Amino acid sequence: MIYDVAIIGSGVTGASAAWHLSRKECKTALIEKECDSGFGVSKANSGIVHGGFHHPVSSLKAKLEVASIKRFPQLQKELHFPFNKCGIIVAAFSDEELETCKKLFEQGIANGIDNLEWCSAEKLYQLEKKLVPGAVGGFFAPDGGTVEPYAYNFALVESAKKNGVDIFFDAPVEKGEYKNGVWHISIAGSNEKICAKSVINAAGLYADEISRNFGAEEYKITPRKGEEYLLSKTSPARPDHVIFPVPAKHSKGVLVIPTAGGTTMIGPTAEVVDDKSDDTTSEDKFKKILSLVKNLISGVSPRDVITSFSGLRPVLESEDFFIAASEKVPAFIHAAGIQSPGLTASPAVGEYIVLLLEKSGFVFPDKTTPRIPISERLHAASSSMEKLSKLYEENSQWTTMICRCENISEAEIAEAVKKGHCTMDGIKFYTRSTMGRCQGGFCAAKIMRILSKESNIPMEKLTKKGRKSYLLAGKLGDLQVKGLSK
Repeated sequence: MIYDVAIIGSGVTGASAAWHLSRKECKTALIEKECDSGFGVSKANSGIVHGGFHHPVSSLKAKLEVASIKRFPQLQKELHFPFNKCGIIVAAFSDEELETCKKLFEQGIANGIDNLEWCSAEKLYQLEKKLVPGAVGGFFAPDGGTVEPYAYNFALVESAKKNGVDIFFDAPVEKGEYKNGVWHISIAGSNEKICAKSVINAAGLYADEISRNFGAEEYKITPRKGEEYLLSKTSPARPDHVIFPVPAKHSKGVLVIPTAGGTTMIGPTAEVVDDKSDDTTSEDKFKKILSLVKNLISGVSPRDVITSFSGLRPVLESEDFFIAASEKVPAFIHAAGIQSPGLTASPAVGEYIVLLLEKSGFVFPDKTTPRIPISERLHAASSSMEKLSKLYEENSQWTTMICRCENISEAEIAEAVKKGHCTMDGIKFYTRSTMGRCQGGFCAAKIMRILSKESNIPMEKLTKKGRKSYLLAGKLGDLQVKGLSK
């Protein structure tokens, strides 16, 4: 088969492009080197729907961010991912910071955000009771909020797949050759090639390498690492809004984020690193984050930290997005340098990529057939006892609780496997299992057994995130876990 479009990378950028193209009469392939979507940059970020005031109107990232912000409520209705439209507060604690706040506020207005609200200190404390004393003013962006980034990513991909996009996982792209109007895309470890008339390079941290290997433009992606720390759902530090400090030169600062999943996130740092796989965290950075957050919000305690992670942002020298048709090779679209606010901007980014395809001569008519919707997921945690009783009558797995921290049932884990999430990380991101206080200490073995049973993958072959990230080493014997439905 020769596809009309091949998208390299299934993070939110590639997934959004695929979702938009699934509305067109367009044969689309989504190619991902990992075993699941969003396992790169997209899974490890702050999950914020930004407010449109951090970047100047002259930047592409500001234009696409502003074009996307108000779309999230409707996207949530269609794709059913967790979205908390809680708003964003930017708080200043000195007259100097207040001047910077005014510039950000005015920049947001210039960008077209017409509902920003300038706030006195009194108004800030009316909005957000958790702010520490000493704020002198700031502003409020009501359209901001938080999403679960992995759930959003999974929903885009699931919808695209249901509506005709072919997905290729475990398919690391090596190079591409353009012959007779068709790109021939080589996959590592395979003699097969994926052929397409046009290519979208949405490879995140590796977009520079893909560009080079396709003979396109030369540029360098620099990883910028951000460490984040999660506080438990019972932490008294959880605010009602996302709280921003006055930003630094290369960072929006250390934030306090009420996640859409119910925890509270603090961070991130902003550290340039050389290794594109560096996902380490450190005690020094944690202490720094904790110190800075205590200057913003009350009730923060290291005892409430349940886990940490770091994400890498793909940064170009320009600090802006690079979304453009190649001038060196035909039918090749760059979508590189998609760092913050890449998740926020992703709806418009996907649309912009389709527009660039059309300008390059690839015009696809809209589909006339109805779209196949994805179904709204059921959750034991948010279901009434009456609802759970009805579900139990159809499937006894609904009342077997596996992850007690997050109240995740066996049925939800089995559903994740049926949807193709056949690693522990895939199940974690799809269901939120192992994300609670115990971090899988009590439920991981049970989840492994369900995963093995539902996927027919032997226990010794189960992985954390694909490839050779095996969960078991050596001979463990027959792992038996009581309390699961037969």
